Amino acid sequence: QLQLVESGGALVQPGGSLKLSCAASGFTVDFYAIAWFRQAPGKEREGISCISRRGVTVNYADSVKGRFTIYRDNAKKLAFLEMHSLTPEDTGIYYCAARDRVTFGECFSDAHEADYWGQGTQVTVSS
Repeated sequence: QLQLVESGGALVQPGGSLKLSCAASGFTVDFYAIAWFRQAPGKEREGISCISRRGVTVNYADSVKGRFTIYRDNAKKLAFLEMHSLTPEDTGIYYCAARDRVTFGECFSDAHEADYWGQGTQVTVSS
């Protein structure tokens, strides 16, 4: 069983930056592709970024492309999401998710493809 714990969410002003972390435990983390999802109030959970097992493939939703960066440190069992130029539309609960049984280059962005979830961390962008 893989456990995921997010941290780093906060209240930040528009234009600000945050770095979210996802700490994994339980199994060797480089067996899993990792993705970040967010859920805004009243909206469905959306995939915003993903990274393959060893970071060969990274993908971003159009809404965050050029502002967010995903990366991972398998030795430390950590994944990160760096967020810049934040806007109120980025407000939501951010979840880290992992998918098992993936190839080295495979990534995912559909919540139904996730095998494991963290509990989420709140990001609020407001002045």
